[in-house]
Amino acid sequence: MTHIESIPADWGHRHSKRRLQKFTDPQLPRGVEFIVPPPPEACSFIDRLLVYASSLIVVGSPIWFYGGIIYLFRRWKHYRYLASKEVAKPEDDATIENEGKQTQQELKQYKKFDKMARKCAITLATIIILSIWGPHRNKHLGDFLKVRKWRLWDAWLRYIGFTVLQDKGNDYNKLDEMETLSTPKSSDPEFDVKTSPAIYAFVPHGIFPFALAFACLPEQGYSETWGLFRPVVATATKLFPLVRTLISWMDGVDASRSAVSRALSLSNDAGGAYRRVGISPGGIAEMFETYPKSGFHRNDEAALLKQRNGIFKLALKHKLPIIPVYCFGATKMLRRVQLPEFMETLSRALKISLCLFFGKFGLPIPFRQKLMYVVGRAILPPSEATNALTGEQFDIVVQEMHEKFCDEIVRIFNNNKEYYGWGDKTLRII
Repeated sequence: MTHIESIPADWGHRHSKRRLQKFTDPQLPRGVEFIVPPPPEACSFIDRLLVYASSLIVVGSPIWFYGGIIYLFRRWKHYRYLASKEVAKPEDDATIENEGKQTQQELKQYKKFDKMARKCAITLATIIILSIWGPHRNKHLGDFLKVRKWRLWDAWLRYIGFTVLQDKGNDYNKLDEMETLSTPKSSDPEFDVKTSPAIYAFVPHGIFPFALAFACLPEQGYSETWGLFRPVVATATKLFPLVRTLISWMDGVDASRSAVSRALSLSNDAGGAYRRVGISPGGIAEMFETYPKSGFHRNDEAALLKQRNGIFKLALKHKLPIIPVYCFGATKMLRRVQLPEFMETLSRALKISLCLFFGKFGLPIPFRQKLMYVVGRAILPPSEATNALTGEQFDIVVQEMHEKFCDEIVRIFNNNKEYYGWGDKTLRII
C-alpha cells in the first residue's frame, strides 16, 4: 500500500512552479506526465485536525444526525411523561391554590418538565424542517460563501497527496506536449478540457466517493485539471442533510437518467458547468464488490462496469466525449466490515449504502492514503449524426463505446500501478 509518506522530501523544491507548466519524471511510464504533482507542502498538525474534525462532521453525519433526532425524540417523550406524572394540566393557578388540589411545588415541577418538552419539540421540528427544505441549500449561497476556496480543502489536498497524471498511451506524440489533457480533437478541434461539454467518469466509487468529491469541490482540484463540472450523486444523499447541502452548493445532479440528461441539455445561458458532469459509473453497488467479499483477494481492485451502459447512451445521445479517470487509493481510505449478503441486496433495492465501515481510530476518519488520478484517452461518440441510428445500430455503438471505456480503464490501471506502488494488484471489471 502506497502512503503519502513515500513522496520525496525535495519534491516541492523541484516543482515549485507546478501551476505554470507540466512535469515529467523518469520513473513515470511512457506517455504519462504530471498535470498536478503531489503537494509541495507537508501535511501539518493543523491540517490533520481540520481533516479529522470535518470527517467526523461530514462522513459521520449519518450517525450523529439521525442519532441526534432519536435522542431529541426520546427526551421529548421523557419530559412529557414526567409532566403528566406530576399533574394533569391545571386550569389556572388560583383554582389550584384555593381548592388544594396541587401544591406549588408540584406545579413548578410540571411547568419545568412541560417547558423542557416544548424546547425538545421545537428543536426537533426545526431540524427536520431544515433537513427537508431550507434557503441554505442553494448554489448561490455556496458561491457567496466561496465554499470551493475554503482553507479546509487545502488541508485535505495535502492530507491525500492530491496528484493528477495524464496517460496518453504508448503512442504518445511529442507534438502534443502542450495539451492539458487527452482531448477529442480528432472530432472537435475546438474542444477545451476545462470548458467544453463532456462526461468525466471516475473509477472506482469507494465506500465514500472521495475521488469524485475532491475532483469537483476544491477550486485547486479542478482549476488546474479538468475544469468545473456538476457531480452526479445518488438520490439517497438526500437522506444526509449536511452532505446534501454541500452537494447543492456544488450544483449536484441526481443520478436518475432523466436528471442527468437534462443537465447535459442545458443551454449556454444556464451558466456554471455548462453540459459538463462527473460521475462514478459503479455507484453505490460497487462498494460491495471488493475485499472482504467472498471471491475477492486483498490485491483485487474492482470496477462495476459490465452492466453499466447508461452513461454511454447519454454520451451518444448528446454527442459528448467520455473522459475516463482512474483514482488510485480511493478504495483504501475507509474499510468495510462484511455483512450478510441480504444487506447488499437491500442496499441495491433502496439505492442507499447500508454498510458498516471504519477509518482511523475506528472512527469515520479516512486513513491517510495518497489519491493519484490518472486521466486516460477520451472515448468519442461517432462523428456522424446519431439521430439516424436505428435502435439496433444505436445499441451496437453504445456497446463499442462501453468496451473501449473498459479497455481504457484497465490500460491506465495496468500502466500506472507500478508507479503508484501497486504492482501486485489486479483490476477486475465486473
